[in-house]
Amino acid sequence: MELAYYSDFAVRLVNTEQPWRGGDTLTTVEAVRELFGPAGQSARRATDSDVTRLRAVRARLRAVFEAADAGDEVLAVDLLNALMIEFPVSPQISGHEYRNDNGRPNWHMHIADHAANATASYAATACMGLAFHLTELGVDRLGICEARPCRNAYLDTSTNRSRRYCSDRCATRANVAAYRARKRLESERSARSSRTAEKAQESTAPGER
Repeated sequence: MELAYYSDFAVRLVNTEQPWRGGDTLTTVEAVRELFGPAGQSARRATDSDVTRLRAVRARLRAVFEAADAGDEVLAVDLLNALMIEFPVSPQISGHEYRNDNGRPNWHMHIADHAANATASYAATACMGLAFHLTELGVDRLGICEARPCRNAYLDTSTNRSRRYCSDRCATRANVAAYRARKRLESERSARSSRTAEKAQESTAPGER
């Protein structure tokens, strides 16, 4: 369903903060408007209050991703359900602006915007999109990047459910770190083996003489 597209709203919001690095880009009204993208009509209503409101929603959405990443499906669903109760959506059939080859409307589900403020609009869209993603693909498709200290949220759309990092950059960094760790371990093992061999030679030397 096309509504699953909106799941990326949740990822974008969660990743405006990197708590392990002390980073936060959600600090201004302009940052709030950027979250909506170029087609976001509700972004025009954003005020300073939405910065604080969206930060609160962000923390709750991160908790959903962290619960899913930890394998606690029930908690992830409960947390997301609580958000959807607080931020309900108004589904609407749309399509007049899109025509198929026969000139007929390309009907599709759309989230109508009747929210009281920008935060309510964004939260409702993000939560509904995440809910469709979760139910269609599985809770295990919600993850937290394993490349520390990143810890960004991501949606796994791989065919074999193998994604572990939020981006190619983090995957590369993690692979390089793992490679260096293996090399250090090999070097340490080699050094221990050399020391063991030297001690063995020293202990047998008197008898040989």
